[in-house]
Amino acid sequence: MREVAIVGAGMTPFGRHPEKGIKDLVRGAVELALEDAGVEPGILEAAYVGSAAPGLMTGQEQIKAQVTLSAMGIDSIPMYNVENACASSSSALNLAWTAVSAGIFDCVLAVGFEKLYDENRLKSYMALGTAMDIEMGQKYMEDFQEKLGLTDKVFSEEAGAKKSVFMDMYAFYTRRYMEQYGLTQEHFAKIAVKSHKNGAMNPNAHYRKEVTLDQVMNSGDVSFPLTRMMCSPVSDGSAAVIVCSKEKAAQITNKPIWIEASVLGSGKLGYDMDDTLTRRVGLKAFKAAGITPQDVDVIEIHDATSPSEIIALIELGICPPHEAPKWIDEGYMELDGKMPVNTSGGLASKGHPIGATGLAQVYEVVNQLRGTAGERQAQNQPKIGMTQNGGGILGIDGAAMAFHILKS
Repeated sequence: MREVAIVGAGMTPFGRHPEKGIKDLVRGAVELALEDAGVEPGILEAAYVGSAAPGLMTGQEQIKAQVTLSAMGIDSIPMYNVENACASSSSALNLAWTAVSAGIFDCVLAVGFEKLYDENRLKSYMALGTAMDIEMGQKYMEDFQEKLGLTDKVFSEEAGAKKSVFMDMYAFYTRRYMEQYGLTQEHFAKIAVKSHKNGAMNPNAHYRKEVTLDQVMNSGDVSFPLTRMMCSPVSDGSAAVIVCSKEKAAQITNKPIWIEASVLGSGKLGYDMDDTLTRRVGLKAFKAAGITPQDVDVIEIHDATSPSEIIALIELGICPPHEAPKWIDEGYMELDGKMPVNTSGGLASKGHPIGATGLAQVYEVVNQLRGTAGERQAQNQPKIGMTQNGGGILGIDGAAMAFHILKS
């Protein structure tokens, strides 16, 4: 297999953009990625376009890649439409990496977009709720509760109507970690404060305002222990990268960012809450890159809720489980900490246009490894970065999970 590099990256500001359609969003990110690489569209041999819910939100169910890219003059090349829930764009990157590493193409585009915000919030929540087994999802959770003798209710009456059903599921898992490792609601609020602080320094973030611990704790209950400021917003946005072979990259830049591992995995039905998709796929990614968890310098985690940060660090073997409270209290995940996490602000602050999220994470890590992240630059001079991007629920497991390990 050939070595593969990212030579250009771009993203649009995340947020509510009622004035922009999916063509506008894709154009914005792709033009920035091409400009960053210093190349013209004609260099692209194929395109992989990730999105999750444009059919439900805009009516454009099919040929999203062809519709959005042809509008900006990119046509004729092979185009692949990729859907994998919130992991859609990182799945697109996985396909792009696979094709280039196999020698099929030398230079390709990976892009992700989502037009998720709507004044009718129910429409957005219903779209998000399709990232699970519609026929069996509720029954599976009820069976799971009965099998383990749990009295803790998973879904509230408001799930799917006034909030995403996933908020209740995230809260359910979070309460388990609270019991096991001494984590408290205040610990998760501290993570949210950190994320919003980073997001305030990110010109592309949905929320660009620092918040206090009291503000997070009193921002409104979503599903205990989650409060509103711990949860990712419904966003619009797009992100893109240009992916090349080593030989092609050498013609374009003298500072490529190498893709050391691109690993995609899927969930499985079962009742084992310790055998998680994050752990399984993360271990494969470390092995593929030839590194250990402790070699990672900076990481972007799929924090649809703030507790997801510390939970993922535990599951990946980066944070020893019973040191989790200490990691939060002593600022280990801050920009000047031992393991900067979600320097972008994460999903909680940067935003979560689901089909664009994975590549937005990659965009952030690329800038961290280049040393071009500005005032939110990690202070440990990162050389190896990682992204974790999950999508959907299968039973009690994740449905899709993609990890990318990048190196400067």
